[in-house]
Amino acid sequence: MPSAPLDPTVAWTRRIAVASLLAMIALGLAWELWLAPLRPGGSWLALKVLPLCIPLAGLLKNRMYTYRWLSLLIWLYFTEGVVRAWSDPLPAGRWCALAELLLCLLLFAACAMHVRLRFRNARLAAATGE
Repeated sequence: MPSAPLDPTVAWTRRIAVASLLAMIALGLAWELWLAPLRPGGSWLALKVLPLCIPLAGLLKNRMYTYRWLSLLIWLYFTEGVVRAWSDPLPAGRWCALAELLLCLLLFAACAMHVRLRFRNARLAAATGE
């Protein structure tokens, strides 16, 4: 069954969600391998981006369920960003943590808005009989 074309605002929230998720993956790798790794030469903590790669396919396929559970998963990364922003001895590490915090908030807002708009559009379509 073909899906209906996306409302421009819904499409915008989707693009923001995908872009912020990709930015979080890139930041996580750069942070742990080059910018401010826990150990010189990089750290295994770079593997923390693997769970972020899983929802990428769901976002690209526009699956509502993915937006919903990703908005919960992202709080783990937010917590890491808060802890490392206040405990990392390197200024580069603190800046990476602050960037992670901003990306987490952006991703959460995009996911929450996407879900809310899609539910609203579905209610309006049901009410008008489309």
